Amino acid sequence: MIRFVENSLNEWLNSYKRKPLIIRGARQVGKSTLVRIFANNSNLDLIEINLEKYLYLDEIFKSFDLNIILKELEGISGKSFNKNSLLFLDEIQATPNALACLRYFYEERYDIPIIAAGSLLEFTLSEHNFSMPVGRVDYRYLGPMSFNEYLFNLYPDLTKYISSLDEIKNIPDIIHLKMIEKFKEYLFIGGMPEAVLAFKETKKLNEVKSVHRSICDTYMDDFSKYSHKNKNLILLQKIFRAIPQNIGQKVKYSNYSKDHKSKEIRDCIDLLIKAKICNPVYSSDCSGLPLEATQSQNTYKLMFLDVGLSNHICGLDLKNITALENNSLINKGQIAEQFISQHLILSDDMTRSFDLNYWLRENKKGNAEVDFVTVIDGEIIPIEVKAGKSGALKSLHQFIHLKNVDKAIRFDLNKYSIQSVSYKIISEGIEKVINFDLESYPLYAVGLI
Repeated sequence: MIRFVENSLNEWLNSYKRKPLIIRGARQVGKSTLVRIFANNSNLDLIEINLEKYLYLDEIFKSFDLNIILKELEGISGKSFNKNSLLFLDEIQATPNALACLRYFYEERYDIPIIAAGSLLEFTLSEHNFSMPVGRVDYRYLGPMSFNEYLFNLYPDLTKYISSLDEIKNIPDIIHLKMIEKFKEYLFIGGMPEAVLAFKETKKLNEVKSVHRSICDTYMDDFSKYSHKNKNLILLQKIFRAIPQNIGQKVKYSNYSKDHKSKEIRDCIDLLIKAKICNPVYSSDCSGLPLEATQSQNTYKLMFLDVGLSNHICGLDLKNITALENNSLINKGQIAEQFISQHLILSDDMTRSFDLNYWLRENKKGNAEVDFVTVIDGEIIPIEVKAGKSGALKSLHQFIHLKNVDKAIRFDLNKYSIQSVSYKIISEGIEKVINFDLESYPLYAVGLI
């Protein structure tokens, strides 16, 4: 499968005094495969070491003697380092001293390009008790395949046509309908590379379901590795399956388990966040920049890693998803919100993983909520997500008034439009006219803008 982020690896490889690179991301998003394809396309001699198989190397890395370390790696791989070598340390969390050792590769042997990755790397990075090579390593973040990557691999002609358009507003109706069809297909298959590959090669939905089932089983098998202190594996499994059922909703611990204490549930959620299986969207007052300054760590909603896995756990098949406009479809709004969230969280060049925020106002007269709030060119921009072709914008109107912003973005199933919205409100007994620009995009276009 072709990943667009390979361009980011090329930039890293050719950078001045290149630093060792650490790729962060959940299990089975394609980190190892990406490195192998990159090495092949770049004509590099890949020296790949899976450190889970060689745990004794932790003591050797601890010596920080690169001559000894390199000879040991040559002995394991059966290859000698040369000017075209690429060293890939996979599952690096298994030997934490290898992480600390990266600083010496940067200082003494920056001629050797090094990439490290690990499926449970986040735990080591958050719990390490050694000196991390701060400023001496680069990071890249990899998530599931985006909708654009999905289209590129499965429908290259459609991708080529969309790319030829000057602006998204010029999409013809027939292509718009085709894109919605493929978008709904993606909602079922998702972006996990193995699931996408299974559909590409077989066109059988049952094969995709089998891959989803296998990935979910793998995640649950990993739970015993997440923390030696946390022995509540049953609760972890329970929360893992509950998150897709509660996407887009403020986290209430009773929705995840009525038999456990709030602290136990929060601890398990934190472990799943570290494993990148879910991503928090924190409530922010959004009164100024940065949004994180008024963020509440105790008021948040959870998004799952991948929309395909999420719908698999919820038991939704392609027929359910195809009926997305049907008002009786369970979870319909949450599906669209999940889709948008996994495209907002990562930058196109892999260099950043963004914190997600939303706005929530709770009072006796009724709650108001804006799905996401982001910052674009220094401006606070609210984002509303609608699964169908219409939806009320009462909460958005309140946000516009209270936060004094003049732009908003909406995602739904309509074609692109921009409109000047004007409405009246009564504030402190005085009638006011509020004006703002609402820019609407079809859901499938989140990666195009």
